[in-house]
This record gives sequence, C-alpha cells and structure tokens, in this order.
Amino acid sequence: MRAARALARLDEVELGDHVCWRMDPAATFADARGYVADGALYGDKVVVIGSRGSTAIGRDGGRPGSVVLDLPHPADTEVLLAAVRREARTAVREGFRSVRVLAERSPSAAPGGAEELLARELKLDEFASESGAIVVCAFRPTQWDASALEQAACLHPHETGARAARPAFRMFSTGADRWSVDGVVDSECAAAFNAVVRAAMRCTPTVRLRFDALEIIDAAGMHALVDAARHLPDRRIVVEGANETVRLCWELAGYAAVGVPVVMAA
Repeated sequence: MRAARALARLDEVELGDHVCWRMDPAATFADARGYVADGALYGDKVVVIGSRGSTAIGRDGGRPGSVVLDLPHPADTEVLLAAVRREARTAVREGFRSVRVLAERSPSAAPGGAEELLARELKLDEFASESGAIVVCAFRPTQWDASALEQAACLHPHETGARAARPAFRMFSTGADRWSVDGVVDSECAAAFNAVVRAAMRCTPTVRLRFDALEIIDAAGMHALVDAARHLPDRRIVVEGANETVRLCWELAGYAAVGVPVVMAA
C-alpha cells in the first residue's frame, strides 16, 4: 500500500514512488547523480527528461541502455507521460527491473494550463503506482507561482529537498480512479484541494477518494469537495474510509442529501 512520506535523500526512493523534489536555490542537477547511478545498481532503465543541466547527468551517470530525452515541450505532461510509458514497455522487453525517471517540471503558461497540468500530473502518479516505476519530478521554486507549486506538490505522495512549503495534504493514486487523501484539508488549503479534485474529475466520471489517512477536513474543505464535484455535469465523487466524526459533520452540514454529487460511503 502506498503511503505519503518524506525522503531525506533521493537514494531512499522505492519502486512506485512519485517524488516532488523541491530544489533548494543552491541545488543543481548534479545532486541527482546518485539517484541516476543507482539505476545500474538496481537494474533500472534510467530516463532523464528536462533541461541541458538535467540531461547532462543522464549522459554522464547512466548505464548502457539509459535514455536521455530532450522533449520539445517538457512542460507538457501528456508528452512526458507518453514518453515514459514507451520507455517502460521497452524496459520490460530489455530485461530491466523498472524505469527510473528524472524529469524537470515547468509551469504551463497556456490558458487553462494550470488545471490541465494537474490532471496530467494525476495520470503520471497513476502510472508510477500501476507500473512500479520510480518518478522524480524536479521543481525549481523560483520558476513557479507559490499556489501553483503547492497544488502540483499535493499530487506527489513523496517529497525531498526544501521543506518550508510542505503541502498540508496529499492526494495520490491507490488504484484505477482511486485516490488516497493524506493530511489536513482546512480553510488554508481548501482552494488547492478544490483544484486537484476538479482535475481528477476531468479524468473519470466517478472519482473514489479514500479518507483513511485524512486527519482533518473542516467546513471549508467539505465545501471545496462538493464544489469540485459540481464543476462538471454527470460526474460524482464517492468518499470511502471516512471516520465517524467526518461522516457526522458531513450530515450536519446538509451534504448527505439527494442531489449532492458526493456520496459519503459507510
């Protein structure tokens, strides 16, 4: 079972991990040389995607069979996902244990690009969960709006690097169209929660959220959840694993009613 956790170093990764690497201002991609070199140790095919600096360590530190991809649009998660899926299929045929991805992530400037990026980040996490691939997404905080980076970070169950802006909650794949919510969803992060749930609603008509590891969801968080479900017609959310207190608060808030597209399962 996947669980959210912080990593002191990139060499602590495990199969199926999807890591948000918040790069410190002084950090460079040379700091990931050990992660890349471990591909040879564990029998993983290394796939490096991103800037000149990131691809350079792939060329220097990868084993024979490693791949360096200079994608024309590295900010496009759909392009990135298609590339790593292709390399994962090839890795199986070539006898590798798995793929070990290092990808530099950049914000999208296209209209509606922020929500599209989140939807595709969810697909990338689902890929890591299903395939057992290790995916490290490198973020340079200086390139990102703080709220956009917070939302993107919420969709990575694992993190390393700068910790000052650790997200209050995380939402990550635990199966097809199933997502675990870990941490706290309150008024301070309700907008981010609304954004990531809306992104999930774009991917499937029914989203199943597991609340087993959720510590708190307050009134603002509940409103954000219902608002996200109402964002698209003919979609719904099924919440599973909520504790008795959460279910009671849900009923008292009036959400356990016909017409509300969120079902709080027992």
